[in-house]
Amino acid sequence: MIPGGGQPNMQQLLQQAQKMQQDLARAQQELAATLVDGQAGGGLVKATVTGAGELRALVIDPKAVDPEDTETLADLVVAAVQAANDNAQQLQQTKLGPLAQGMGGMPGLGF
Repeated sequence: MIPGGGQPNMQQLLQQAQKMQQDLARAQQELAATLVDGQAGGGLVKATVTGAGELRALVIDPKAVDPEDTETLADLVVAAVQAANDNAQQLQQTKLGPLAQGMGGMPGLGF
């Protein structure tokens, strides 16, 4: 039911749902095509991921490579990838957040 006691217009609700699906699909495509970076060790290790979180590139400065201390290098790699993924999540919230909030305004669908 919508305020005022009337029944929701099902055709209008379906059109709204289809538009939101299209908007969501478009935003997901944009995320998959957008690259974000993260770094660690003052830039010694840099990771690039898509907005969807797929690792695309990893750059390691030769200064970060110490054969006697591969553990630190591994930590830097993990930190750079995590930083890139954190940036991707922020991008996802920016792109997808408004779409998810829009679902709350669809009376009769229980969102």
